[in-house]
Amino acid sequence: MEPTRTIIMGAAGRDFHNFNVIYRDHPRYNVVAFTATQIPNIDGRRYPASLAGHLYPHGIPIHPESDLEKLIRSHDVQEVVFSYSDVSYNYLMDRCSVVTAAGADFKVLSATGTMLKSTRPVVAVCAVRTGSGKSQTTRRVANLLRGMGLTVAAVRHPMPYGDLAEQNVQRYATLADLERHKCTIEEIEEYEPHIANGTIVYAGVDYGAILASAQAEADVILWDGGNNDTSFYKPDLLIVVADPLRLGNELTYYPGETNLRMADVVVINKVDAADLTAINALRENIRRVNPKARIIEAASPISVDRPELIAGRRALVIEDGPTLTHGEMKFGAGTVAALKYGASEIVDPRPYTVGTITSTFRKYPNTGKLLPAMGYGEEQVRDLETTIANVPCDVVVIGTPIDLNRLITIAQPSVRVRYDLQEIGKPDLQEVLAGVFELAPAGRMR
Repeated sequence: MEPTRTIIMGAAGRDFHNFNVIYRDHPRYNVVAFTATQIPNIDGRRYPASLAGHLYPHGIPIHPESDLEKLIRSHDVQEVVFSYSDVSYNYLMDRCSVVTAAGADFKVLSATGTMLKSTRPVVAVCAVRTGSGKSQTTRRVANLLRGMGLTVAAVRHPMPYGDLAEQNVQRYATLADLERHKCTIEEIEEYEPHIANGTIVYAGVDYGAILASAQAEADVILWDGGNNDTSFYKPDLLIVVADPLRLGNELTYYPGETNLRMADVVVINKVDAADLTAINALRENIRRVNPKARIIEAASPISVDRPELIAGRRALVIEDGPTLTHGEMKFGAGTVAALKYGASEIVDPRPYTVGTITSTFRKYPNTGKLLPAMGYGEEQVRDLETTIANVPCDVVVIGTPIDLNRLITIAQPSVRVRYDLQEIGKPDLQEVLAGVFELAPAGRMR
């Protein structure tokens, strides 16, 4: 039989993992192309031959997703595999309609069928949507595990936006490693808080090779999921974060509902900011699709280093980029801080944007008068810096989880907003983890 001509739709992450696990050495398939979306400047590359395996001596081209129909017809493609996340069911089925109308089958791989098995116990932290509070939950879990005497390696969902061959396996133990690996702002936002807390971070492209390195030095593998994707590793404990501020998304977004249905523990975050009616409705939705999951309620209280700089002043609020863009959140920690500490006005940055930041607002027109901390490359970082300088404000409120002043020059006075997970009542994460792990350096499970 001729191999099935296949396209993998992705966003420089799950697509590569699906290829590596299912398609790379499988003679029944011929992957003719990847398509790319969500992230700027990731198309026009090739998945390198050094990672693609012996069936692909010239590597595999990566095209913009806008070329999908043309690619299906020109390559007589028989199967298209959807391989990215944080999309509504309407969007998913729209993509399905495009593919099937063009003459190919539309395929979604199972969550468990693409999970690798570790020789170490795995705790996975995932979410139902981007911006639910997964990062602070992951940091909380890492701190608790280290407090139990276990060494932890956090393996982060991929963000390989540079040279894929060079980024195959990346290890981050110091802030200098961030510079050495030429990290984008999006990568630094996820890696730096772990490093500051003393947790080693792995990321890259080939998550089999990454797993081999991580489990060689850690008692526990902590999967730090991103973009509400499912875990790449088979978890011994799956913690999923849900967001009552976006009630209903947990049942209408892919693969957020998949995570919810598989969860051992669901953290209802932001209970300090959400309406009680929404919290109760979310709890009922969880129980309806996953009655066995334990439910933990939590808040993400904020702190500001110099709140006196906000009171009575015009504030430019910078929030985590993906949370505002494809995460579709209307506000974040920076907005909460600006309102809490009495900003006289939140200044709309849109009249003052330049270059790729202007393009971001054009692509995500519902972002509103907040500035997403976009930084998918040097050009966008410089555009972000210029945009901030252009905005007539008295203070810049930085709601991202990193020290943005370390990466760009901000002329205006600025304050940093920090936030951590705080469980409310019982059960809590300490209780859940203590019930799973033996307090032994080998990290053995009960």
